Amino acid sequence: MFRPEKHGLESDFQLTKFTTHTGCSCKIPQKVLEKYLRGTEIVNKNNDGYLIGSGMDCAVIPLNRHKDYLLVQTVDFFYPMVNDPELLGRIALANVLSDVYAVGVTDFDSVEIIVSTSTSFTEKERDVVISLILKGFQNSLQANGYHKTPIAIRQLKINPWCIIGGIATSVCLREELILPSKAQPGDVLVLTKPLGGQMAMDAHLWQLNQNEKYKSLLSEFSDDDIRETFEIAVKSMTYLNKNAALLMHKYQAHCATDITGFGLLGHAQNLAQFQKQKVLFKIDKLPIIKNVLKFSLLIGQSTKLRSGRSVETSGGLLICLAPDAADKFCRDFEEVTKGEQKSFKIGHVVASIESGAVLCDEVSLIEVNL
Repeated sequence: MFRPEKHGLESDFQLTKFTTHTGCSCKIPQKVLEKYLRGTEIVNKNNDGYLIGSGMDCAVIPLNRHKDYLLVQTVDFFYPMVNDPELLGRIALANVLSDVYAVGVTDFDSVEIIVSTSTSFTEKERDVVISLILKGFQNSLQANGYHKTPIAIRQLKINPWCIIGGIATSVCLREELILPSKAQPGDVLVLTKPLGGQMAMDAHLWQLNQNEKYKSLLSEFSDDDIRETFEIAVKSMTYLNKNAALLMHKYQAHCATDITGFGLLGHAQNLAQFQKQKVLFKIDKLPIIKNVLKFSLLIGQSTKLRSGRSVETSGGLLICLAPDAADKFCRDFEEVTKGEQKSFKIGHVVASIESGAVLCDEVSLIEVNL
């Protein structure tokens, strides 16, 4: 629990009060983004399959002067969804790197921090908040084995809202890459983190502010229940998708995407439409963080969660694997994470006239306790 007074701030200081959007819910609707991006597509004149432009997780671009190498880069940022700035920095790092992990790349040539200080911060609040965000971002980078990766903050901007994010860059050989385009009928869909993180974070904020939504939750849940759900979400959101990316190579994954602001179904749709073959991703299971589904029902906001469209921040990877490989992947994933993280087989891939992603008629909702 973040104690602002320990850092010289007022005891009622809440970072989340400096924004009206939280986490990746700041994204504009997917259909609107697609309209804005129309005409910005990168054309692959060589037809070698190594160009990924707007619309996918990260850019993958061949280098003109170094023909054997590719530039892999992502830029991502969002608004605070937690009041602890150090924790926010750790979530931001996991969220930024995830876009690059989605194409199987696990080494970085540089990682930069994007951060802005709110115009509403006092000088003391600015100094404390920004310093702790940077500390969390950098400590998480080092704790996950990136001791030699250069980290930089180019500029510190002033903005009405506090913003946190980053830029991750890797120059890599083509064999280091898993292109998001080779899904095959018969593949199994594997998800490496449960859904519902955003709702778990929101419930914790309602609890802190004692609002009407919090009172609705109290009809069936205790304060300890709400805190436990928040802690499960924190554990998931701060966990890097690095091990999942490494296992993608081991088990020859056909493609992947990470799950963030467009929700599971939205990102699955994007990935399906990027495939060389016409395929349909059929999702029949939704793993959801413990208590989150009941939280959403109590406040009348369960539709997006049940439809696979709930906003996620620093979500898992959705990966297409051959059936035998999927079983081995899930077994190894739990082993390498020492049982602290779980992966889930949530659907399968079928041949189709039109590429896309759908929820099956009977979707199983799985409660997850990490």
